[in-house]
Amino acid sequence: MKTLKYFSFLLALCSSLSVFSQSSLSGKINDIVTGNPVDGVIVYITDLKVAAQTNKEGAYNLPNLPKGTYMVQLHLLGYAIKTQSVHIDGATTVNFTISQEEIEENEVVITGNSSATDAARSPQTTANVSNEYLNENSATNVIDAIAKTPGVSAITDGQSISKPVIRGLGYNRVVTVADGVVQQDQAWFDEFGIEVDPDAVERAEILKGPASLAYGSDAIAGVVNLIAEKPLPEGETKGDMLFNYQTNNGLINNMLHLAGTSNGISWSGRVDNIMAHAYQDKYDGYVSNSAFSDFNADGTIGIHRKWGYSQIHASYFNMETGIVDGTRDSATGMMMRPVSYPGLNNGAPTYVIPTEQENKTYTPFVINQRIQHTKVVWDNSLAVGEGRITGVFSWQQNQRQEKNDPTQPNLADIYYFSNALTYDLRYISRQMGGFNFSAGGNGSYQASQSLGSLMLIPNYNIFQVGAFVVANEHFGRFTFSEGIRYDVRIFQAVDHWVDSTQVPVAANTAGAVHEFTGFTSNFSGMSGSVGGVFNFTKEVYVKGNIARGFRAPNVAECAANGVHDGTVVWELGDANLKPETSLEEDLSFVVNTKNIRFEANVFNNSISNFIYAEGLKSKIPGTGDSINNTFNLVGLGAAPVYKYTQGNAQLYGGEVALDIHPVAVPWIELDGTFSMVSGGLIGVADSIKTLPFVPPTRITADLKFHIKKVSSYIKNAYVKVGVLDCFQQKNIYEQYAIYNGLSQALSPQQYEASKAATAGYTLLNAGIGGDLQSKGHTLCKIYIVVNNLLDTPYMDYMSRFKYYGVNQATNRVGVFNMGRNVSFKLIIPFDVIKSKA
Repeated sequence: MKTLKYFSFLLALCSSLSVFSQSSLSGKINDIVTGNPVDGVIVYITDLKVAAQTNKEGAYNLPNLPKGTYMVQLHLLGYAIKTQSVHIDGATTVNFTISQEEIEENEVVITGNSSATDAARSPQTTANVSNEYLNENSATNVIDAIAKTPGVSAITDGQSISKPVIRGLGYNRVVTVADGVVQQDQAWFDEFGIEVDPDAVERAEILKGPASLAYGSDAIAGVVNLIAEKPLPEGETKGDMLFNYQTNNGLINNMLHLAGTSNGISWSGRVDNIMAHAYQDKYDGYVSNSAFSDFNADGTIGIHRKWGYSQIHASYFNMETGIVDGTRDSATGMMMRPVSYPGLNNGAPTYVIPTEQENKTYTPFVINQRIQHTKVVWDNSLAVGEGRITGVFSWQQNQRQEKNDPTQPNLADIYYFSNALTYDLRYISRQMGGFNFSAGGNGSYQASQSLGSLMLIPNYNIFQVGAFVVANEHFGRFTFSEGIRYDVRIFQAVDHWVDSTQVPVAANTAGAVHEFTGFTSNFSGMSGSVGGVFNFTKEVYVKGNIARGFRAPNVAECAANGVHDGTVVWELGDANLKPETSLEEDLSFVVNTKNIRFEANVFNNSISNFIYAEGLKSKIPGTGDSINNTFNLVGLGAAPVYKYTQGNAQLYGGEVALDIHPVAVPWIELDGTFSMVSGGLIGVADSIKTLPFVPPTRITADLKFHIKKVSSYIKNAYVKVGVLDCFQQKNIYEQYAIYNGLSQALSPQQYEASKAATAGYTLLNAGIGGDLQSKGHTLCKIYIVVNNLLDTPYMDYMSRFKYYGVNQATNRVGVFNMGRNVSFKLIIPFDVIKSKA
């Protein structure tokens, strides 16, 4: 409350200071070749969240702006994106020219920067995933949609759960930002994905490399920033409906979205539902219990004035998803599910083969989980002279319930419930020649409770605060950026006692077991970054960056004491762990011409105090692994014991992206990417030196044919074919076999197969689409995408299903990825009120 009162006072003060600083931006936009005015161009200022649209005379007008220097973006389908830095002071007039050439101009990037920045002037390695790319490709969740980006991959648990991995690091080493704030959830857990509605994401930015300078702890590998749509130009009210159906899994996605801006008040609202039944592949048939259902809703309202803007965004995410456990019928190899019927086995849990009708249901079986994430974000920008103060605050509530007992199908044995508050306050200076700076602080508070009967982690509270300063200089061909930050994180674990059946009891209860001992850990660390860009020409530049990252141990690493669900390993945390620190060097070379865009990145990431789980040996000589028999009392069996420890690690590699779009042949485009990462722990045994989910080398190639006009009714059409070639991963984390309960004595084939290299694979994909128009008005947009066109059986190395049991009918280990899938997507835009600008 004190923070909000202080910020309200600051709002009033800054409003009074800037009352006389009203400015505007207007002008005309013409075609660079014909000189004719261009109608329908969107003019957008990212830092102010305001937009305008040109009229038939090519004129645009953005009134009531605070003075300052801002990046202006111009967007129109069929024209190259144009970005330009503009100084606004009073009634400012700027005319632009835009080109129809298929040139990949530099995007504006916001991730890791206090202000929107031309990508060619940012020393950090950032990848952009456009709205066009998201529409032209098929996915089943928001991370799956961006996982082919060079340097990016995803750890998957079927079709509904994907966790982002950047250059070989995931979980709490990657920060996910949505709606302008860091997601506050349970990122440490294997079976917990990202609670973001894919229909609400217009584009994505991926910052590759330590980003602790901007985001504090956990951004040691990078940031995935999922960015929502822009506000509409003044006077417009528009909407769109989306319908998507996929053949392999029966996925149905329906969405309705409406937005508008009037008198400086912008608003939007969205509701959608995504559901899919079990997916299929050639070797497994239906992958039983991979079904999911996802309901989402969000809304935004904001006010834009000469003093800046203030907006509130609220969203709700509600997913129910099955958890595939890999159990099979030994005779047929078909996947089974656990049930409890009074007339079968006296009601005891029994595995049965689902019928085809059951496999096509959109309601998950037991085992399943329900994930709910509610979020409210208050985003503000206030003019102070030609500088500004920004403040972004959020409240987030995360609920995760897992039901894994078929005799009690409505009981959540595992239930994590958390509330979190985040804040980000910073001052962004005016542009002083080629120099500007920003300074501020951000952090969070999270309180988490375990409300279920099975606990791996204690109840806990986390408080984090960090302060930073960042400076940017540009002169001649050089751009430099440097910054420093200091973080403090306080982790508090709560005391917890249970009886012999794991039911929570008071500390003085007879026979009570002290499952979790309360403690408080204090972590602190320094992070920073220094980098630069040198432009050989306007089209050729090189950039380098050195960044130090910081990550405090997560709750499982600090305080785990139980079986990690999804595995059969008893995990022990260590309250004395130190924070991880990293030092990463990045170097990029970029060529961006009218005919090609080429980018090559190399990196080396050295991590001190890298945290990993190490198997403990029995104290009795010659008896092998340490075993915990606690859960034998409740029928869950014994478990090998693993304890979190620390060492040093190194990861290195690079990415290459090539886009060929010859001006002389504007109807053809060839895109290719290459990604590789290698490394692991230093100074340890070969059996554990490899990290669990370092992705194999990957190559993609897409050939796209642009057909701007097929007829008077079909425009902006395209046809494309693509190849994804994933190499064999020969560096295997052998200990993961034990994590999944594989015994060399009891299941030698499965144990050896889990340690063997996961085979490489090649997939062929295709797509076609375009706009249906009538009298110059777009009636709908159609996208047809075929993934895995040849129905190739494959098992991705990043899938946790690769460790599942032997299919006795085929003699293969694990569960395979999705077979051929055809996606039909229809987007219907509609105007309620059209701007008269």
